[in-house]
Amino acid sequence: MNLLIVNGYDKKGWNKLQKNGLQHICDFYRDQLLGINSKIITTYIHPSIDLNKTYSEDFFRSFHGIVWTGSSLNIYDNTKEIKNQITLMKKLSKLELNIFGSCWGMQLYTVANKGDVKKNSKGREVGIAFNITLNEQGIKHDMYKNKPIVFDAFASHVDHITTKPEKSTLLAENHYSIQALVTKKFWGTQYHPEFNFHYTGQILKARKKILINEKCFTKNQLDKIIHAYKKPNQDSFSKSLINDKIRKRELSNWLKYIK
Repeated sequence: MNLLIVNGYDKKGWNKLQKNGLQHICDFYRDQLLGINSKIITTYIHPSIDLNKTYSEDFFRSFHGIVWTGSSLNIYDNTKEIKNQITLMKKLSKLELNIFGSCWGMQLYTVANKGDVKKNSKGREVGIAFNITLNEQGIKHDMYKNKPIVFDAFASHVDHITTKPEKSTLLAENHYSIQALVTKKFWGTQYHPEFNFHYTGQILKARKKILINEKCFTKNQLDKIIHAYKKPNQDSFSKSLINDKIRKRELSNWLKYIK
């Protein structure tokens, strides 16, 4: 299976995380997918870094599916880096290619297809998104086959979808925001099914100053969370986080769907 991974980060945003030793987001996403299907072959593109690079329709059609990563960007900032990604997503949406978007990927698809994304007045949802609940459509949808009706997932975002994209169906929500939606060819989650304890802990550590300044956590609370993520106790976290197969169920279901 041949997949394209689109890096949602710009150079500045990724450099801040890279300084803290995080594995490159595309490599990390690739490894999570390989854990589901070892025969996957991946190619990366970086539309907010390689601003002048263009690709043909045949290039995109050569892939079985496209995965769009998260990002530290805020789509309403409307920089040239963001505009470049919106333009690309609009193009791919018209080609009706199979796309899976995590967090930023779903927000980007939303704005590219006449929806809207704004900063959430509730603040950041970071670390774990609790009690994500499937609605009737979610329970029936292929994305959530063999997924619990209520589950937790790793998350890191301050923005949320306020108007759904055209022709989309809402599948899941929690107290914070819309957490999943789909169209005929797009599956998206506001949370990160690809993240695990280790990677999420690294992100919390890299953004420690921001999280404390925004009063998401006290320093003591954050230190305890980061420590807990290093050796997660199954009695302290839900099975939907501890069990990798359940955690990545959306991705494994998508790979089966596009195959």
